[in-house]
Amino acid sequence: MAQSLEAVRSARDAADRHAWRAAYDAYADADAATLSGDDLERFGEAAWWTGRLGQAIGFREQSYAAYAAEGRKLDAARVAITLAWDESGRAAFSVSRGWLATAERLLAGEPETGEHARVELTRAVQAMFAEGDYPKAIEGFERAFELAARFGDRDTQMLALVAKGRSLVKTGEIDEGFRLLDEATAAAVSGELRPYSTTLVYCMTISSCQDLGDVRRAAEWTEAANRWCDRVDLTGFPGACRIHRAEIMRLRGDLEQAEQVAVAACEELQDFERIITASGYYEIGEIRRRRGDLQAAQEAYAKADELGSDPHPGVALLRLAEGKVDAAIAGITRNLGEVRDAFGRLRRLPAHVEIAVAARNLKAARTASDELEQLVDAYKIGGQRAPAFDATTHMARGRISLAEDDLDAAVTCLRRAREGWQEVGAPYEAAQARMLLGIAFRRQGDEHAAAAELEAALATFERLGAKLDEQRAKELLGREMSLRTFVFTDIVGSTRLLETLGDEKWRRLLARHNELLEDAITENGGAVVQHTGDGFFAAFDNPRLAVEGAIAIQRALDQEVFAPDVRIGVHTGRAFSNDGSSNPYGGEAVHLAARVGAAAEACEILVSRDTLEGVGAAFRISEPRSVALKGFAEAVDVVSVDWR
Repeated sequence: MAQSLEAVRSARDAADRHAWRAAYDAYADADAATLSGDDLERFGEAAWWTGRLGQAIGFREQSYAAYAAEGRKLDAARVAITLAWDESGRAAFSVSRGWLATAERLLAGEPETGEHARVELTRAVQAMFAEGDYPKAIEGFERAFELAARFGDRDTQMLALVAKGRSLVKTGEIDEGFRLLDEATAAAVSGELRPYSTTLVYCMTISSCQDLGDVRRAAEWTEAANRWCDRVDLTGFPGACRIHRAEIMRLRGDLEQAEQVAVAACEELQDFERIITASGYYEIGEIRRRRGDLQAAQEAYAKADELGSDPHPGVALLRLAEGKVDAAIAGITRNLGEVRDAFGRLRRLPAHVEIAVAARNLKAARTASDELEQLVDAYKIGGQRAPAFDATTHMARGRISLAEDDLDAAVTCLRRAREGWQEVGAPYEAAQARMLLGIAFRRQGDEHAAAAELEAALATFERLGAKLDEQRAKELLGREMSLRTFVFTDIVGSTRLLETLGDEKWRRLLARHNELLEDAITENGGAVVQHTGDGFFAAFDNPRLAVEGAIAIQRALDQEVFAPDVRIGVHTGRAFSNDGSSNPYGGEAVHLAARVGAAAEACEILVSRDTLEGVGAAFRISEPRSVALKGFAEAVDVVSVDWR
């Protein structure tokens, strides 16, 4: 018994010093039957701060029961409010509302106290986050602030102030919102708030900064938050601060360290706060996608999705990186159709532009770019666009102008994007702008300027460890050959058809042919490299997709009432990429693919035998035969794919 009492005394002392690990261990050594309601409340706090949310809730429920049995209404109400926040954090919203109603019942008829201010604060937070009713939330935060001021509750005051600031930002009152955010965060930095309040103030402020692309302000407050986090040797909620740190580190270009910090944060959080943990896994996916580790990125996005966070636009951009353009455009289009929140759309629209350009849907890209411009203009800070958002809009317009071959406009926009990202201090994004600018210069015939931009981009990608972007820059500089599967199509007897049909009918037939082929290529993960008049030159990331695309072409044509006969050649090999040339891919593999296509018969898919190594079993193919190809000294073994 004496030992248990000594453990309780040690636990109380540790809790008073916010030494939560020591408090938890001491309470765990005590006889649970001897713990009072106050001790159980402290035990719950110690469990919470050491990352044991389930235990924390259990101890708090016991504490509530003890207080209620003793008729200590205010204490019971305080714990009920805490439980409402706990349950909300793990997305048990009905349970959360039940505990809030319990607190309201206990406080009904009681003289107003600081607990009434906390009830008002909790109601307003639910209106902001769960209902999205910002005017209602703002009124509630104002009432909570006034009540808290009356009773000297500085923590509730600053939480009401920071939450009101975030609500004002969400409703477009940017400058006033940030004034309140800065005031509340300054109070947190000074150390006058309790740890829990401090973390919430930091998180709301930094999230608001990131919503509006105010990277500089977010970085400043993140550094301040992390100075506090690093002094607190705890698991649990401080992990949220570390996720914000990882986001800033990723933007600053320290991808490897950013991933380590984000992974550690998620390990701390675990299922502590589901939404925050989910955002951590999404950030891990973003970092890994930039590093080119696509499988690991997919796993992180899937975990974020499992925990309740929307994995877009990351997943759509991942599909684009995998060469699955149709899946990427379908995913981002569907997702944008579900998102009404302006800030959510601001996050997704740049990705929509990039993916739509890759899919050659320039109308959709322009529509997304126009909306992006409008939203960025609607959410200015101090009358100015945030530099990150300004750079994003220039990048979007630059992509579209480059795709439209409006090279002067592309150069202007991409230069401004490059300069904007450099001002922000975002090397990865700046390097992407430089790579696109290099392509634009090359198409203008200015190879010297193109090489300078591409060299700078390459150096950055190498330093950051962005493997896929590094490879792309090397390809553009002619230093590395990429492995691709090339497909050439050609209408058989096109001259004779033109003479038979006449110009107008031939034009309509060719337009329909082009539509069917381009759809079949892009829907199967390929990219149209060049339109060769009455045929297409396309590139795929792997042989299986290429053959599936070729089969889709023949089947689509076969379903038409009248369509020309098309022959298709497929070959896999390494080739240089040169966006400034009339033939964007160069090298022996491209020429061989074209020659295989020329050797095919009408309605045939002819594939070099080596191309189907490892995937041939997926298709019905003929016995191999050797064909002599123009320009090649040795015969090449080919097979015909049965597509019917």
